[in-house]
Amino acid sequence: IDSFTLHILAMLFMLCDHLWATLLPAQVWMTCVGRLAFPIFAFMIAEGCYYTSNVKKYMLRLFLFAIISEIPFNLIMGSSVFYPFHQNVLWTFLLGVLSIQIIEKAKKKQKKWISFFVVCLVLLMDFLLGTITMVDYNAAGILTVLLFYFFRKKTWISFAAQLVGLYYLNVVMLGNLYYPVTILGHHFEIAQQSFALLALIPIWLYHGEQGYHSKWFKYFCYAFYPVHLLILVVIWQWRIR
Repeated sequence: IDSFTLHILAMLFMLCDHLWATLLPAQVWMTCVGRLAFPIFAFMIAEGCYYTSNVKKYMLRLFLFAIISEIPFNLIMGSSVFYPFHQNVLWTFLLGVLSIQIIEKAKKKQKKWISFFVVCLVLLMDFLLGTITMVDYNAAGILTVLLFYFFRKKTWISFAAQLVGLYYLNVVMLGNLYYPVTILGHHFEIAQQSFALLALIPIWLYHGEQGYHSKWFKYFCYAFYPVHLLILVVIWQWRIR
């Protein structure tokens, strides 16, 4: 799987989740499918930090589209133009990229104790910022980006770390909704966020190639988030009136 395919899959999974949140609330399976979107996007953000030719422009694009996306996101989450209690996911990714850049600069000092100290400080700050600013997926979202940054190599250790890390971030930190399941007479519960672990399948199939790429597609991926939110909220508000 190349980068182009991962982007298409992530956008489709995200669309499923947002359709459930607005127009199709009875289709619970859609939000379960939607759980796969965020880890894929977080992985691609971490990859983007390695491949972008200009990190400052990369962060500027995230910042601008985060601002553009805020009103459509607020209308869906709070039915209001201004809703300070939940920020859109692009702020999560921007904080993730900023954290990676701070760590990368610390690495250039060539002193392991400095790098270790900075990593610990960044993780603490991400936990606090993610909670205080109430960005999408909170601290767990920012830490997901860092998880894929720290363990991006295609080794069994990285695969195991991604699996364990995603389980902790999604089931332990974000697992507040469970579905009762009965198999062969045994009753147990599955956390809705545990479906996010299935995102590791396409991520592990990623072979590091970009695939189809062009300037219009790059900006289409950025614009898809606010545009599809705006379209959904317009249809949603029209239906309930």
